[in-house]
Amino acid sequence: MKRMEPIRKYAQLRKADTDEGELSLINAQSLRPLSAEEVFTFRLAACNDQVDRDFERFPEQTLEDFARLFTGRPVLMDHQWSAGSQTARVYAAAVEDMPGVPGGKQLVLRCYMPRLRGNADTIAAIEAGLLRECSVGVAVKRAVCSVCGKDNRLRVCEHRGGQIYQGQACHFDLEGAADVYEVSLVAVPAQPDAGIIKSKRYGGAEPTPPAGPEPWQDQALLELEKNRF
Repeated sequence: MKRMEPIRKYAQLRKADTDEGELSLINAQSLRPLSAEEVFTFRLAACNDQVDRDFERFPEQTLEDFARLFTGRPVLMDHQWSAGSQTARVYAAAVEDMPGVPGGKQLVLRCYMPRLRGNADTIAAIEAGLLRECSVGVAVKRAVCSVCGKDNRLRVCEHRGGQIYQGQACHFDLEGAADVYEVSLVAVPAQPDAGIIKSKRYGGAEPTPPAGPEPWQDQALLELEKNRF
C-alpha cells in the first residue's frame, strides 16, 4: 500500500468564547478539570469545499469525514512533529456554512491551549493578530480529476490543474479522509508545488507514453525524469 503523504492547506484563526458547553468538551481532553480562566480558545477555519490555489477541493463529504477525525489532534508550530512543538489541541470540529459564499461549506476546528507562562507570548501574538495563519496536515484516499474522473493516487492522468480542456477547468477532488495529523501555526501557510511534485504527492504511477513519441515528447519525458526527485 502506498504511503499517504500529508496534504497541507491554508487556514485562519478566529476568536472564540468559552461557555460551560465548550468547557465540558475541553475537559474531555484534559486529565483534570480546567476552568474557563485557565484556557485560551480559538476557532480555526481549516479548509472548505471551494477550488483553492492548488486547483484542489475537498467535497463536503470529505469535510464531514475530517470533522469526525480531528477531535483530539494536536496544534503544532510550523509542522514540527515533536512534543516540544505542541501548542494546543483540537477539542471539537464541525462543518459549517461559509460566510459570504452561498452553498459553500467549511471545516471549523475549535482549539484550546492552557494559559501557562510558556504560552503567554503565543497567546499575545494571536490576540494581537500577528499570528493568525495556519495550515492543516491531512491525508486522502483519492485525488479525482474533474475532467476525466481518474484517481491520480493510482495513475496520474494527463490533465493539469487550472488548465482548460474543452471549456472545462481542471481541478482535483480530494475524496475519502484517510487520516488527519495536525494543525500548525505558521508564518507562511504551506502550499504544495504544482506539476510533478503534485503528481508525486498523489502517489499515482506516471502515465504510459504513447509508442513512437515525437522528438519534443522525448525531451519532455527526459525533463520529467530529471525533476522526479
